[in-house]
Amino acid sequence: MKPLKFKALLKQTIWGGDKIIPFKHLNEKLDNVGESWEISGVPGNETVVADGEFAGEKLNVLVAKLKDKLVGKANYERFGDEFPLLIKFIDARQDLSIQVHPTDEIAKKQGKERGKTEMWYIMDSDKGAKLYSGLKKQITPEQYKTMVEDDTITDALAQYEVKEGDCFFLPAGRIHAIGTGCFLAEIQQTSDVTYRIYDYKRKDKEGHYRQLHTKEAAECINYHVEKNYRTEYVATKNQGVTLVSCPYFTTAVYDLTEPMTLDYSELDSFVILIGMKGEATITDNEGNTVTLSAGQSIIVPATTQTLKVEGTIKFLETYV
Repeated sequence: MKPLKFKALLKQTIWGGDKIIPFKHLNEKLDNVGESWEISGVPGNETVVADGEFAGEKLNVLVAKLKDKLVGKANYERFGDEFPLLIKFIDARQDLSIQVHPTDEIAKKQGKERGKTEMWYIMDSDKGAKLYSGLKKQITPEQYKTMVEDDTITDALAQYEVKEGDCFFLPAGRIHAIGTGCFLAEIQQTSDVTYRIYDYKRKDKEGHYRQLHTKEAAECINYHVEKNYRTEYVATKNQGVTLVSCPYFTTAVYDLTEPMTLDYSELDSFVILIGMKGEATITDNEGNTVTLSAGQSIIVPATTQTLKVEGTIKFLETYV
């Protein structure tokens, strides 16, 4: 089985910008594209295979057909026919709402299938772009409700000016928001559960305030305060550098200027490669080849033993 490419789902949003289409080298004439869903098994928003023998197949249909050959034995037992990760590119021309996601346990209590833990990897963002991640001071649930009501909730949040290569891990329960000018890759559990805490009193194109989920969010927030919410790592050429390792995904960044062979013979999982910069030819142990360029994402089936990567490329590698 060769690595699989998918047709991205482009999402126009009130806060979307103009970076995604040129980054992905697409021939589309769309404004305000806020998100590109690169690989998705979210029901109703499934990506389909772009070419090859499975062209046109929805991702979850493919999982049901190929089972552990595609996702790995343990993953198939754990997640069944639903692909477990959602991969996006996000371009914020305006501030996104302040949000929080539930844990799996709280999501189930609230009647949802699962929660959402995610991570961000910052790409070539605007100078001075900022985001919020986590609380910078201790507050109580009562103070949280008051601060949302009197428009001061941002005073309690840790804010970061970001640059290319920055990484933020967002476990379920951590308040966060993407700010104006941020351009990033997002890796997350397959879940579309988002609780909007605060939206700067903005109105949609019909003149209505967007729905807030203050009560649901209050049940989810982790009030623990940390000194630093940015992931600290040392960028290193020509080797994988682990960024995040959690029960839902493990992600590393590679910045290659010379050929490298990735060994997956001991891994019981699919692997997703997400192109950040440059281009490479990727050859698996069966001799199948595929190109990976900036703005593209591929799924490497669990049956793959090794991949040879040849080219000058920066990419993220993630698996469960």
